[in-house]
Amino acid sequence: MEEALYYVAAALGISVVLNLILKKFGISQIIGYIITGVLLVYLFDLHHMTDSHTLEMIGEFGIVFLMFTIGLEMSLEKMGSMKRDVFGNGLLQVGITAVIVYVISHYLFAVNFKSSLIIALAFSLSSTAVVLSYLKASKEIYLPYGQRSTGILIFQDIAVIPILLLIGFLSTEGLSLQEVLIDTALSAIIVIGLLFVVGKRVMAWLLHFSAESGIEELFLGSVLVIVIGASLFAHFFGFTYSLGAFVAGMIIAETKYFHKVEADIASFKDLLLGTFFVTVGMKIDLLFFIGHIGEIIGLLLAVLVLKSVIIYAVIRVGSPNSVAMKTALALSQVGEFSFAIFTLASAGDLLDPSLEQILVLMVVLSMIITPFIIAQVNNIVRRLVKDDVISSDFSALQQRKDHVIVCGYSVVGKFVTDDLQQVGASYVIVDNSHKHVKEGLAKDEEIYFGDMEKATILHALHVESAAAVIVTLDNPAKKRLICEAVLKYSKNVNLVVKVVSLEEKEMLADLPISVMVDSKEETARILVEQTMQCKLS
Repeated sequence: MEEALYYVAAALGISVVLNLILKKFGISQIIGYIITGVLLVYLFDLHHMTDSHTLEMIGEFGIVFLMFTIGLEMSLEKMGSMKRDVFGNGLLQVGITAVIVYVISHYLFAVNFKSSLIIALAFSLSSTAVVLSYLKASKEIYLPYGQRSTGILIFQDIAVIPILLLIGFLSTEGLSLQEVLIDTALSAIIVIGLLFVVGKRVMAWLLHFSAESGIEELFLGSVLVIVIGASLFAHFFGFTYSLGAFVAGMIIAETKYFHKVEADIASFKDLLLGTFFVTVGMKIDLLFFIGHIGEIIGLLLAVLVLKSVIIYAVIRVGSPNSVAMKTALALSQVGEFSFAIFTLASAGDLLDPSLEQILVLMVVLSMIITPFIIAQVNNIVRRLVKDDVISSDFSALQQRKDHVIVCGYSVVGKFVTDDLQQVGASYVIVDNSHKHVKEGLAKDEEIYFGDMEKATILHALHVESAAAVIVTLDNPAKKRLICEAVLKYSKNVNLVVKVVSLEEKEMLADLPISVMVDSKEETARILVEQTMQCKLS
């Protein structure tokens, strides 16, 4: 026990110092945690602990809490709107990648059938932990490529379940494949059904009474009970812990507590996610890596290129070049669930130990370089791809004053600009949708492609000199992020925001917004005015 405390203290100390240094160079803290794992193993001779089930469990719960926070962003309504990204793009990406990797592995490199199948399925997965951590931290999860990436990652996490079941089937001679599939389908119906029917009521009750108590630790304790309970419930039926947490997050996303829950759980998620990356670093065998460095790097480059090409082709069908390219680069690595796949396959004598070590090191290396790739994804794509869309050149706005900035050119945005035009007001439009920008350009509007969460965009728009900023977006979370960014950039800005519900109004109530226009209230007022006019006439 005392030794364990020394190791924990050493891990915390090393990770803090490393990440403070790396932060000065703009390097992701994920790299710091992985290096911490490597140093722990070699400084304290912990090679015997690299395959510790306890450590893997602790690390896995970092992914559990990450998936829970992603579930908070994915209400049932939003999942319905993302079905193309999840079940369309996700299914195509996993299916095509697995087939191509299997063909190459089995027929080109003469790897046996079972090993080739395992490698193909593992390589079809990307890193939820690395990619979503970055997308959430940078707020790019709300951008088109962030949405495409999130949808595919959600499908991949769901696909892990049948993949692990398939490996179990290949390792044993007990049940037939048909029996495995039937058992899985029945378990899925039971798990999801009980969580949404019974679990939803239990979660709502627990959150309500803990919130009413006014004691913060009771509310936080309730959230932890919900996350861990849902995870264990899903695992009991043979599914991954993260799937249960994801479903629990989706359920809470339908309640009024989801913003508070997300804020309270953030520190636990980040701490456990850091532990996960420390366990990843502990898997690195430096001597084996040096001895097989050519094979590992060659395999890594081949996988990055192959997956990028496949994902680009899948996304390009319904998205612009830049979105397809960014998504492809963001998801080109192999993910953390491949460790579970390789471990299970090795335990069932389906993988040669030497081959498993090469694959594990390649996956670790791919996860190490991913933060560097994602951080530069916008710069890389800007150089490689020139969409036929739009301008993000704000030079025409130099010295602009007393103009109205319209954020969003959807239905309401179009009506706003029409009215501004009628009164002769000077205005500019900003939208991060290629489709909307094209529509604005077709109508000769002064419209720019950009994201108003970015300080550089706010500076280019001269927000500090604007007469007003009108936010017409529908997405509540995105709306809040933009309002926070605008108010942080210029506290005296005249900010006018469209809201569509009481929940939205409450969500924005703590921000010093100049005017919140409730579409339902305005509709009611206009109906009464028109009725009175008809009566008087």
